[in-house]
Amino acid sequence: MPYFQLNFAQKFTKYYMATASDLSVGQFIRYNGELVQITEYIHRTPGNLRAFYQGKMKNVKTGKSAENRFNPGEKVDVVRVEVRELSYLYKEGSDLVCMDNESFEQYNIAELFFGDAAPFMIEGMTVLVSFEEGETPIGAQPPTHVELEVTYTEPGERGNTATNTFKPATVSTGASLMVPLFVDTNDKIKIDLRTIEYVERVK
Repeated sequence: MPYFQLNFAQKFTKYYMATASDLSVGQFIRYNGELVQITEYIHRTPGNLRAFYQGKMKNVKTGKSAENRFNPGEKVDVVRVEVRELSYLYKEGSDLVCMDNESFEQYNIAELFFGDAAPFMIEGMTVLVSFEEGETPIGAQPPTHVELEVTYTEPGERGNTATNTFKPATVSTGASLMVPLFVDTNDKIKIDLRTIEYVERVK
């Protein structure tokens, strides 16, 4: 999910008006009075009908998704954000505590911002966090991949190199995912945090 960096002057303006044709995936907007982030945005031209944009949006507070059709010239309130690189430190309740490596200031980031990737995150991992008006976290993005050790899985089948048959495995963070049959306990594996899928064994 892409994020964007705004310049210094923009950080002090909360909103700006745009049209639906200016929107893109990753942006934050006010929709029905709620702060949402655009997760999918497709331009559609259905036959002889007028073109429109089909948008899927995630509510920042609840994590729930909603869809809407936007006319190209429709006015939209776009929320300006600042994106910072932070280091993940530890979990605290329903939050993940992250630190700014320059100021050493710590922030409690809602775990739901990281979605299904949260259980696979490790200490020291660099994450991108979006802030509204400089101080309020409104979105977060983990790195694309992580490498973790398999702490338990059923014994691998010797000589079986099939990658289309899977079994459950638990990794060092305590989270679980499906891995190919040849993966064994103590193997180190690479995981795609966008899809929570096994990528490869790491030597």
